[in-house]
Amino acid sequence: MKAILLEKAGGVEQLKLTDIPEPVLNENEVLIQTKAISINPVDVKARANEKTLDWLFGTQRPVILGWDISGEVVAAGSDVTRFKKGDAVFGMINFPGSGKGYAEYVAAPEDQLAMKPSEISHEEAAATTLAALTAWQALVAADPVGKGDKVLIHAGAGGVGHFAIQIAKNLGAYVVATSSGKNREFILSLGADAHIDYTTDNFDEVLNDIDFVLDTVGGNVLERSVTVTRPGGRIITLPSSSFSEEAKTAAAAKNIDLKQIMVQSSGQDMQSLAAWLQEGRLKAKVAAVYPFEELAKAHLQVETGRTVGKVIVTL
Repeated sequence: MKAILLEKAGGVEQLKLTDIPEPVLNENEVLIQTKAISINPVDVKARANEKTLDWLFGTQRPVILGWDISGEVVAAGSDVTRFKKGDAVFGMINFPGSGKGYAEYVAAPEDQLAMKPSEISHEEAAATTLAALTAWQALVAADPVGKGDKVLIHAGAGGVGHFAIQIAKNLGAYVVATSSGKNREFILSLGADAHIDYTTDNFDEVLNDIDFVLDTVGGNVLERSVTVTRPGGRIITLPSSSFSEEAKTAAAAKNIDLKQIMVQSSGQDMQSLAAWLQEGRLKAKVAAVYPFEELAKAHLQVETGRTVGKVIVTL
């Protein structure tokens, strides 16, 4: 089968298209013929940074990156009960760990998958995986946002952000989102009640009494977010390197519940996302689609940090 291997961290030239044997299934796994893959910032970090590779894969080399897939079941292990050959499925596979998604065929545990709604494409399904799960696990699973909560979402036009806006609105929140001015209409089209252009306005000068902040940026943005959060409010931050002592001290002084989370593979959460996709409560913004042979170009686009929505690769 076709697969893209990474021998060592570096530039996109390290992503090598090659032929390798198909995966051997465990009893609880299905074999998926991949139709679409989503590329995330963590893919880029793992490709470029040896420490990130070590964190995800240990000393294993070469590795196959990729965690977000949508495709068709072509075989099932002996213990599989939920899926059969011919089913269209999608999910985030074995994250954190070795998902091996950059391949024509992927072995995936059945408890990390959901049926793909027939109303959406494989490209849209692949887009609604790691980024959507992150938003879901932050806003619903960790400590649900409530009706009437005043919610601030940073980088609202990005992969996580554009799902988070939709999820928070469906939960009944009042949503404020930041992005550059050129993405204002996109932010509002997702249901946000207010938009702040981070290139011209300081959110900490115009906001106060926020109940919940989803911080996808970190650093100074996290520290400033503490100042706009009400006493007893909540902040979930995603960038692991940005949880400073200053932010912790300031949050403690206001009795703010400040947490870091990292997304985890979950078939149950994927099924919830699938239901919302089917009901039209959630939509993925697909920014660009590349063929498998041009996966390196998809990495370069994600690496810009300026993508609105998600970047997809198809097989």
